[in-house]
Amino acid sequence: MDKTANIHEMDEMEVLTPEDARRILTDGVKRALSKVADSETQVMSLAAPVEPLDAFRWIRGQRIWPRLYWAGRDAGSEVVAAVGEADSRDGAFPDRLSATAPEGLRYYGGMSFDPGRRPGENWEAFGALRFVLPRFELRADTGGSTLICNLLLPQDAGNEEDILRQIERLAFPPGMESGFPDRALPAPAHRTDVPGRRGWERNIGRALAAFAGGSLEKVVLARRVEFGFEEELDSLLLAESLAAVTPGCFHFYFEPEAGTSFVGASPERLFRREGSRILSEAVAGTRPRGASETSDEELRDELLHSKKDLSEHEYVRRSIRKTLESFCEEMEMEQCPSEMKLAQSRHLVSKIRGRLREGVTDADLLGALHPTPAVGGHPREEALELIHELEPFDRGWYAAPIGWVGTDGAEFAVGIRSGLVRERKLALFSGNGIVPGSDPAEEWVELEQKISGFAKVLGIGPEHAGR
Repeated sequence: MDKTANIHEMDEMEVLTPEDARRILTDGVKRALSKVADSETQVMSLAAPVEPLDAFRWIRGQRIWPRLYWAGRDAGSEVVAAVGEADSRDGAFPDRLSATAPEGLRYYGGMSFDPGRRPGENWEAFGALRFVLPRFELRADTGGSTLICNLLLPQDAGNEEDILRQIERLAFPPGMESGFPDRALPAPAHRTDVPGRRGWERNIGRALAAFAGGSLEKVVLARRVEFGFEEELDSLLLAESLAAVTPGCFHFYFEPEAGTSFVGASPERLFRREGSRILSEAVAGTRPRGASETSDEELRDELLHSKKDLSEHEYVRRSIRKTLESFCEEMEMEQCPSEMKLAQSRHLVSKIRGRLREGVTDADLLGALHPTPAVGGHPREEALELIHELEPFDRGWYAAPIGWVGTDGAEFAVGIRSGLVRERKLALFSGNGIVPGSDPAEEWVELEQKISGFAKVLGIGPEHAGR
């Protein structure tokens, strides 16, 4: 009996043990590649429903790169762990996927904050823009787990031996179904801020002067904090620990090569597309959560009535609405911002929904929406010019779109609340929207609050506080 299927056929299939799934995929690959003929490039996705597996447990056991993890922000969202590469698009967005592509097919990846610039040394492995069709995916949701093997035809006809060997080596270690690992992350040995406190204050001063002397209304300035460790940092454990303390966020992990990874927990959606329907959000304005119910309510009210935060939020609302109007046949935006409440912070949010015009692509949307004023500024070009002038580091994939695009939709988060792991070093990035009246000391405190998720899982105390 043939127990492989395309992704959309899964509901009618019985659940398999990992061993049976490995055997079934092996047979499916052999049959598929034995029938390959010289023809137009197409993708075949062989899928097998498996016993419940924990995505982080599964990916940890694999020794195939790249490795990635993606989990949507909404409750009950599908979780994806993936390894290997059936196809990749480096420097070219995987838009207008073939009509013959299977339903549910997805390319995962992201791009640089400034994709027109050559990536710095720390970001070379990621590229300016890179999307991957994984060789193997584990997709898990409330309905169960599915193991998928993607084939690129006819190109994979010559790779049969390697693919079968990879299937045989897929790991399913004991205890894969649940449970947090009984390990601890190391404490950082040292910290370096770029810019430091004085440099940050100078940058704020330069921004305030720019507001007074030109058309610039808002600029988002960032800081890079590098932590050094006495041993190699387990980036997968970092990602798993971060996900555990930051519910209500997009969780992502992209490891293009061993020892280098980009990890984060972003509260901010750039857009989600389902067919011709699009959902985007304006997110700007931040406060921490309170230590007591009373202080929490006070911080909420302070955010909802802050002239500075409401003004900053309005730049983002206005920009996204104007951008999407040019792509949508119909569109609606919430009249007033509301509170997005997270475990350790809160933000102002306004949702924008629309129906796209025929022919609009995900590449069109990304090119027009990124960077929003929430991560760049307003007007865009003037803000980017000042960012390039003042920031002494390459943002890389920080604050840029990260997510997936497929045959039936797309979803992208903004890569904030994120860090770059390179062996014994962790670089964390955080940025603030600077507007007329911004106070350097208050903005510095907010930068610290925005890395609080990482601080919590790393056990960072006063001895590692920002300086």
